[in-house]
Amino acid sequence: MSGASTAHSHSPASRATAHGRWETRLLLRNGEQLLLTFAIPIGLLLALTLTTMFSGTTGQSRVPNALATVLTVSVISSAFTSLAIATGFERRSGALRFMATTPLTRVELLAGKFGATAVVTVLSCVTVSGVAVALGWRPTAATAWVPLLVVLGTAAFAAWGMALAGLLRAEAVLAVANGLFLFLVMFGGVIIPSSSLPGPLATITPWLPSGALADALRACLVDLHAPSVGSIAVMVIWLAAGTLVAGRTFRWS
Repeated sequence: MSGASTAHSHSPASRATAHGRWETRLLLRNGEQLLLTFAIPIGLLLALTLTTMFSGTTGQSRVPNALATVLTVSVISSAFTSLAIATGFERRSGALRFMATTPLTRVELLAGKFGATAVVTVLSCVTVSGVAVALGWRPTAATAWVPLLVVLGTAAFAAWGMALAGLLRAEAVLAVANGLFLFLVMFGGVIIPSSSLPGPLATITPWLPSGALADALRACLVDLHAPSVGSIAVMVIWLAAGTLVAGRTFRWS
């Protein structure tokens, strides 16, 4: 717990930063986390690229479509599922209760965890994008929106990941986080674009953070224009709501 203990007698910002550095080191030393953050997204990008190649999706949109999907999956996996599960089990083990005895406040803990998650997620997205370049994708002017969208999506999902970790027992967090991950990826506008989903799902998914992020990334990477204000607004609303819920419900134990 050195990240929390060494933050003592410093400003709130420096304590949050120190805790974020400590959390980042833990994430990057965790073999399972590295598999989820780097190996699986790269494998998914290759699989989707080959799948679209053999199913008739050809030309310049093939790799960008796969890249938009994988970036969205990476954000949901790292910022929501992994963060919620790890934090839930930290509560159960008493690790968070120990942190409560240090000068680290609840807000500083949340800020540090978000910072670490954002760093690892961005590293994952940069790595995946590098593989996409090797597969023939080339950035355009619209690609400049992608880092902002990734950070905004990470913040929105991390807020709800921390809210979930603070509301439920560890075993329930594990089940709910994995269940929501599968639902969002399959039916939340990630694998299948919102516009291609049947019936009510086509109406609902653009209002989900997964659908908004995926639609915004496709706008930049596939359609080569800026994301819609609506997609960004949806993510901001989910971020604000998740931050409010996490701030009010998160518990040390």
